[in-house]
Amino acid sequence: MSWPRFSRNFWFRTVAVWLLIALVESLHGTLRVLLIAPAIGDLPARRLGFVTACALILAVAWLTARWLDARTPALQWSAGTVWVVLMLAFEIGIGLLQGFGWPRIMQEFDPRQGGLMALGMLILLSAPAFGAWGIARRSTLLNARKIDTKDAS
Repeated sequence: MSWPRFSRNFWFRTVAVWLLIALVESLHGTLRVLLIAPAIGDLPARRLGFVTACALILAVAWLTARWLDARTPALQWSAGTVWVVLMLAFEIGIGLLQGFGWPRIMQEFDPRQGGLMALGMLILLSAPAFGAWGIARRSTLLNARKIDTKDAS
């Protein structure tokens, strides 16, 4: 088995897309805390926030998939792994800066305690593959539409 070649450009793009995801998720979390949680409560807002956060991650992955150019599964899973490692460091760092101890931070990853962060990390890991699938699917649909219009002529 030969390993795929990873260019510096690929790593730059992988980190750049992760920065975009981190920015979008930070804005999303801020809006959740300031606007949604006061209206419906913290726990329901966190549950709703999890669903919308996953949708935002997948949307960013899909919208940037062509630019990321992770054409092979190895590149897609490599990008996803980098995103997870960076996001774990980011989330843990933010938690520590906010004064949370390790037990409180780890609670966010434990589904038995209501934490959904581990599931979110799985979504993040698979997001580049989802983005690539979306691009391939869209291309297939566009090609099918072109063929249909030629047949109708």
